[in-house]
Amino acid sequence: MSEGIHTGFDEQQYPHINRGLDGIVAFSTTKSFIDGQKGELIYSGYLIDTLAENATFEEVCFLLWNDRLPNAEELKGLEKLLIENRELPQPILDYINATDKDAEPMAVLRTAVSMLADFNDTKGKFDPTLFEGQAIAITAKIPSIIAAFDRVRHDKEVVAPLKEGSTAFNFLYMLNGEKPGEQAEKTMDLCLILHAEHGMNASTFTCRTICATQSDMYSAVTGAIGALKGPLHGGANTAVMNTLLELDKDPDTADAVEFTKKKLANKEKISGFGHRVYKTFDPRARLLQKMSKDLSEETGHEELYEWSMDMLNTMKSEKDIDPNVDFFSATVYYSIGIQPDLFTCIFTMSRVSGWTGHFMEQAANNRLIRPRALYVGEKHLDWVPVEER
Repeated sequence: MSEGIHTGFDEQQYPHINRGLDGIVAFSTTKSFIDGQKGELIYSGYLIDTLAENATFEEVCFLLWNDRLPNAEELKGLEKLLIENRELPQPILDYINATDKDAEPMAVLRTAVSMLADFNDTKGKFDPTLFEGQAIAITAKIPSIIAAFDRVRHDKEVVAPLKEGSTAFNFLYMLNGEKPGEQAEKTMDLCLILHAEHGMNASTFTCRTICATQSDMYSAVTGAIGALKGPLHGGANTAVMNTLLELDKDPDTADAVEFTKKKLANKEKISGFGHRVYKTFDPRARLLQKMSKDLSEETGHEELYEWSMDMLNTMKSEKDIDPNVDFFSATVYYSIGIQPDLFTCIFTMSRVSGWTGHFMEQAANNRLIRPRALYVGEKHLDWVPVEER
C-alpha cells in the first residue's frame, strides 16, 4: 500500500504513513543536535569541531551522561572508574574462547554484552541511581570484548587490560599486544569522539524503546548493537573499505574514477555517500578526511586516500552527493591496522556513550513507546474447514 492511501479508517486518526518514521519527532533531547543544511553536529551544546580539537573521549562520555563537561576532579574520577571496570568476567572470556572463530564480530559483541548483566553487582536493575555506574561498566568492557575476540580468532593470547591509560590507548594495546604511539592513540581517541552520538538513529531509537519498557540498560545496549549490526546502519564503513580493497587487488590498473562511474551506470550502491539528515558534507567526514590524508602518508597507504578522493570527486560531479562519516573512517581505521570486519565494533565502542546517555534521558521522563500500525489486510473472512481448503 502506498503512502496517502487509506482503507476504512478515520483519516483524522490515521492521516498517513511516514515510511521509516520520516519527519516524526518522537522525543526531545539534550544529547545532540544536527543541522543537515549547515552540516553542523552539536553534542550537548558543543560543536563537534570544538570537541574534536579539545576533548578526550572520556570527557565526551561525561558530557553525554551529565549534559556538562567534567571538572578536573570529576574527569579523574571517571577515568579511574573506567580503568577499574575494564576486566572481563571469566565466563565471558570462556565464551569468547569457545565461540566460532568465523563468527561475525558484531554478533559476538552483542552476545557478550548481553551476558555482562549477569556479572554486574546490580544485575542490571532498573534504578536511576545505578544507571551511570552501569554505563561506565558497559563502556569500559566493550573494548575488552572486541580486542579479546579479535586475538582469539587469530590464535593469539588474550591481552589483559592495563590499569592505566585512556580508553583509546588501552584498546589498541589489547588489540595489538603493544602500547600504541602518541599519534595512534590520538587518532583512535578522535574516532571515538566523532562516533559517540548522532541523534535519533535506528540504534538509539531501539535503545530508548527498550528503556521505555523499564527493561535494563544491558538489554537496551544489546538491542542497540543488534540494530547497528545491520548494513543499512553501522556496516557502511566496512563496505567502503571492501570497495577500496577491490581496487587494491590490481593497483597498477586501478582507476577509481572509471570504477565509480561503472558502478553508477550499473545502478550499484556506493557506500559512504549521502545521509538521511545531512544535505551537505558530513562534519565528521570533514574532520576524518584530514586525518585520513595524514595517516595514509605516514603508513604507506597513499593510494587508498587518492582513490577515496577520486571517488569523492566523481560522486560529487556525477550525482552531487557528499560523503558521510563512514567514507573516511574506513581508511583511517585500516591505516591504523584495524581489520574491516571490526569497523562496526569500533563504532559500537564509541556510540555506547550516546546510547547510555539517551537511556538515562528516557528513564528520567519516561513514557512507553507504542506507535500504531495501519492494518491493510482482509477483514471478516468466512471460516473454511481444513478439509475444504
